[in-house]
Formats: sequence, structure tokens, C-alpha cells
Amino acid sequence: MNDITRVVVLGTGVLGSQIAFQTAFRGFPVVAYDIDEKALAAAKERFEGLAATYRAEVDGAADGKAEEALARLSLSSDLADAVKDADLVIEAIPEVLEIKRATFEKLAAAAPARTIFATNSSTLLPSDIAPFTGRPDRFLALHFANRVWTFNTAEVMGTADTDPAVFEAVAAFAERIGMVPIRIHKEKAGYVLNSLLVPFLNAGLALAAGGYAEPEDVDKTWRIGTGAPMGPFQIYDVIGLTTPYNILVHGSESDQRLAAWLKENYIDQGKLGVATGEGFYRYG
Repeated sequence: MNDITRVVVLGTGVLGSQIAFQTAFRGFPVVAYDIDEKALAAAKERFEGLAATYRAEVDGAADGKAEEALARLSLSSDLADAVKDADLVIEAIPEVLEIKRATFEKLAAAAPARTIFATNSSTLLPSDIAPFTGRPDRFLALHFANRVWTFNTAEVMGTADTDPAVFEAVAAFAERIGMVPIRIHKEKAGYVLNSLLVPFLNAGLALAAGGYAEPEDVDKTWRIGTGAPMGPFQIYDVIGLTTPYNILVHGSESDQRLAAWLKENYIDQGKLGVATGEGFYRYG
């Protein structure tokens, strides 16, 4: 198995930008791809913000390493050009199965045959995407937690078709970029982290949407009762409300009701979380 040295991240949203920056911070050249120049302009701002965050929170980043990471990042809206020399492509686009499938079909036609494909999908099974990759033996899931520089798990989950050598190469890559690889032995929607986290977040959302308690009081109860640093609505704001909405709207009837409440009361008002300055809380 060839060593992974050239990395491409598809999608420069909240988590995609973090994955790209962390990879560059650990010494890898990274191409960050998004669909147009407007998206890339927003990505550039996110990377500058991440550099400032790393300088404040990550050991050694204030000694020029954050600037070195920025120098290793390049931006592209040309998919074929972005992936032409890629060893590994990590997909971090919206959590919509049809969009992911269509993207991997395009990627399969553009990337070299040797390139490994990984999805950062938080809830979808990689086997639902694998047939669209053109290389199911070189495809798997690599799932990161938000604030990757602090909550540094990287869940590695293949399908029945994933080459074990590819699986181990990606796990080794995760370790090289400062993650703790969590090897998942068989497919599980939600992996380990979100199998625990999503029901918790949904339970908090149901309390607010059902009129039982205000988001702030739900968070306060959780923090006081467990000693946790954040409650569910603080976590929602960090994640950004769009990804949870995309998951809920494709879920059960009760999930769809929660999605409708979230959309009407927050998303339609531009309250998307920390990234927009307001979600369940105001920032800045």
C-alpha cells in the first residue's frame, strides 16, 4: 500500500475546513475543493479563523506552525484538477445521500485509479455509497468529530468490499495527523460517536420543540446534572444547524416534525449556529 502524502478534502464547511486545516497543520499538502469561488472565499475566511484558533489553543501553533499550515493549503473549484494527483480524497459535503452518490460518480471519473476515497458522513452507511465510487475496495468511511484539534477521534469504518490494507492505511494516516483512530469492525449507522450523540441531541430538541423547556434550561440542566461542559443546544450551535436538519428531515415521522420546527424557528431566520453568529445562542 502506497504511503498517503497528497490529500484532497471535498467540502469546506465547518468540519471539512477543520479536516483540511488539521491535515495541513500536521505537514501534508492539502487541496480544499468546493463548488464555486463564493464557497472558496468563505473557506479562506474559515481557514484564517482556524489559524487564529490554533494559535490560541494548540501547542506550538503560535510559533509559526499555523501560518505554515495555511501555506500548505490550496483552494480549487475544479474537481478534476483538484484530485489529479490525490492519494486520498476525504468527502465532507452535505449529509444528503443523493448528493454524495452523484459527487462520488464524478470523482470516480476524475481521480487516478490508485486514489483512496473516504466519506466523512456522520450517519450514512458507506455501503450505500460504495457502488457509486467505481472502486469499492478503495472506499471507506473516515469520520471526524467537530473541533478536531481537541476532540481528536477518527472513526474508520469499511464495507465488506474494503481492502484491509486500505483500511489500515487510512487508520495510519489518521494517526499521523494527530487523530486517535477508532477501528469499527462492521458497519453501523452513526458509528460509535453519533450512535451515542444523535439520540442525546434529538432528546434535547424534542424537549424544546414540544414546549417543555427552553433550550437554555435544557442545557443548564445537563451541565449541572452531569458536569458536562456543554448541553445539547450548545453542541448544536457548534455543529451548525444545517447538518442536523439534513439528518432529521430524512428520518422518521417524529424526526421530520423536529426538522420542521428547527427550520421554521431557526434555519429560515438565518440562525445556523456559531458560524453565522447566532443559533440557539448569540455569538460575537
